[in-house]
Amino acid sequence: MKPLRTVVVAAAAITLAVPAMAQAKTKEMYVGPPTATAKQLGETTLANAFFPAKLKVNAGDSVAFVPAGFHNVHVPKKGGGLTPFLVPSGQKVAGSLDAAGAPFWFNGQDAIGPNPELFAAAGFGKKLTYTGAADVQSGLPGEKAKPMTVKFTKAGTYKILCDIHPGMTASVTVAKKGAKVPSAKQDAAAIKKQADAVVKAGKGLQTKSQPANTVALGVAAKGGVEYLGMVPASLTVKPGTTVKFTMTKGSYESHTASFGPGDINDPNSYMGTIAKSLESPVIDPRGLYPSDVTPVSLSPTTHGNGFWSSGVLDTAGASPQPEAASVKFDTPGKYTYYCIIHPFMQGSVTVQ
Repeated sequence: MKPLRTVVVAAAAITLAVPAMAQAKTKEMYVGPPTATAKQLGETTLANAFFPAKLKVNAGDSVAFVPAGFHNVHVPKKGGGLTPFLVPSGQKVAGSLDAAGAPFWFNGQDAIGPNPELFAAAGFGKKLTYTGAADVQSGLPGEKAKPMTVKFTKAGTYKILCDIHPGMTASVTVAKKGAKVPSAKQDAAAIKKQADAVVKAGKGLQTKSQPANTVALGVAAKGGVEYLGMVPASLTVKPGTTVKFTMTKGSYESHTASFGPGDINDPNSYMGTIAKSLESPVIDPRGLYPSDVTPVSLSPTTHGNGFWSSGVLDTAGASPQPEAASVKFDTPGKYTYYCIIHPFMQGSVTVQ
């Protein structure tokens, strides 16, 4: 018979070894670029991407989605897709007049606001389980949002979406228990490779040449990279010139080109009031809809105060929004414009 001490030690070793072999792991996926990568990109260039874009785990393992920007995390149920960020409020636009007292064309159209579903979801900071039968939704991130940890129970490959930036996607492949998956070191190498690529893609976007009389509202590159600025920031044209404001291929953002009086950062000004409404349950229709449905010439008296807006533009295939809008300049002067969605994006057109 073995000594009692030997039996106890052996039993303890087995007890400790079994949980260690079966212990579930947690891997990280950044929802936006890691801090070091964001610093390299700079304040006006971002990467709408998950890092790494592809992650592999075993069934029973978890993924901690680490917030790193204004993004949400949506793991749709089988056959599911994006949750729209903006939806009809159930009301119609009424009483929207321009500065000259004339009604805007969009009276009678749907009033639009942020999707309450994204505000109601509060997945960041929680531990959840995904089976494929129901969506897992983080909702919108707060200022100090904590990771949302999702346990994946079934083998398969699952889409990871950001509803705020359609096109920003990733995948989590779940292998059977015991199957070989990349190590932490290999995952870190994949993140570094992706980060190096987006930093490289972000260089020089603000000086990228555009066709004549064309302004790019942001400039996109591969990997979800985008410079948030008008390119060119200032444009000089002759009277009678039509200028085109356009999104660039591959953008996951939405932008506007909006002209009007007042400081857009002053919530009491004409333009500032419109921009401030994006924080409201129902957004001012002047910030969403194009100001005109027929070609117009912009002057200081357009709509009574020089207001003209492209409305929201994007490149999403499923979106009803156009990718570009144009306006004619006949009257000499300097015209300042903004992106209502990103008020720090500003540009000017000088007519002389």
